[in-house]
Amino acid sequence: MTFSIGNDHAGVEYKEAIIAYLKQQGHSVMNHGTDSIDSVDYPDFIHPVAEDVSSAKVDLGIIICGSGNGAAMTANKHQKIRAALCWTKEIVALAREHNNTNILSLPARYLSIPQAIAMVETFITTDFEGGRHQGRIDKMPCI
Repeated sequence: MTFSIGNDHAGVEYKEAIIAYLKQQGHSVMNHGTDSIDSVDYPDFIHPVAEDVSSAKVDLGIIICGSGNGAAMTANKHQKIRAALCWTKEIVALAREHNNTNILSLPARYLSIPQAIAMVETFITTDFEGGRHQGRIDKMPCI
């Protein structure tokens, strides 16, 4: 699989660990995140991830900011994006199974790196259930 990843200053260490994990699993990663802990504006690093996913340039996206909220809100402005802010593996699994989430938003200030890696693993290995959930997803876009 191919992933796009973006982060602000709060997610630098998380991004590095996630990229290492993904590459170890044989995946390729497009890195749009900052490599500095100096304060930056998260939308500058999240929009490119959403564009990669919405244009099918990559399979899935991962975005990271302090709370995960701003990153998810930014990504969800793009058509075809279903970014889910998740804080447990169980929420990740439900977001994939029921919402066919294509971008995982992680709250760096509220997770450990091992928790984040476990959530990424769940994101990758959980399939969309389809069925009744597809009809709900079809109703999401405003256009």
